[in-house]
Amino acid sequence: MIGNPDLLQQSQLAMVGSRNPSVDGRENAQAFARELVNQGLVITSGLALGIDAAAHQGALAGDGLTIAVTGTGLDRVYPARHRALAKEIAARGALVSEFPIGTPALAENFPRRNRIISGLSLGTLVVEAAPQSGSLITARLAAEQGREVFAIPGSIHNPLARGCHQLIRQGAKLVESVADILEEIHVTYAPKASVTQDNSQTTPDLDDNSLILWSNLGSAPTSVDTLVSRSQLTTEQVSSILLIMELQGWVTSAPGGMYLRVDR
Repeated sequence: MIGNPDLLQQSQLAMVGSRNPSVDGRENAQAFARELVNQGLVITSGLALGIDAAAHQGALAGDGLTIAVTGTGLDRVYPARHRALAKEIAARGALVSEFPIGTPALAENFPRRNRIISGLSLGTLVVEAAPQSGSLITARLAAEQGREVFAIPGSIHNPLARGCHQLIRQGAKLVESVADILEEIHVTYAPKASVTQDNSQTTPDLDDNSLILWSNLGSAPTSVDTLVSRSQLTTEQVSSILLIMELQGWVTSAPGGMYLRVDR
C-alpha cells in the first residue's frame, strides 16, 4: 500500500456506484461522503470514474480520510485522468492493492478487488447502479461477508436507480440521510492527528532501489534516461519507482518528463 497503514484499522464505509452517474447521483455521493467523514468514518472506494471518484472527492473536501482499492499495481493509475486524485489520496489517505507492481488495468481484476473494498468496511453504500453492474457485485460480497448493505433510492424513471431498488427489495437498508447509516454501524472515532503521517523525516523510508533513485535526484530537473544511467536500474524500474515516490510526495514531476527530489 501507499499512505498510512493505520487507516486500515479505522471504521470504514464503502461507497460504490455507476461509472456514468446522473448529476444527482454524483452530488449525492459527494455530499454523503463529506458528511460521513465528519461523523468519523473513512470512505473506501475503487478510484473508478463516476461515483467512486465523487466519494473520494467528497471525503477529501470534508477534510476527511479516504482509501482507494485499485485494480492495478500501485505504480499504475487507472483511469489515467485520476492521477492527481490518486496523489491526493496517497498524501491524505491510502492506496491499497493486492496486485504486484507492473500489473496493468485488466478487466478481470476489477471485480476481484471489490471483495477488498467490501471486506475492509463496516458496510457498503450503493449510490446509483444498473441492475447488472459491478456495484451490485460489491453489495453481494458485503452481504456474504456479514457487512451491512445500504442503497439510496431514486426515480422510477432513472435506469441507474434500478440496481438500488433491486437491493432494497432484497433487504438492503433504504438510505435517505447519513443518520440511516449511523443507526446500523458502530463508528470508532480516532483523532486525525493519530492517522496523519509524520512528514518531519528528511530521508524517506523506502526500499533499496527507491533510495538509490532518490539519492540520484536533486533540486535540478533530471530526466529518466539520466536516472537510468546513474542508478543502473532499468527504464521500467525507474518509471515505476518514480510514480510511487511521486504519489508518496518524495518526488515531483517537471515539464519535459523531468523529475526533482522533494526534501521534507
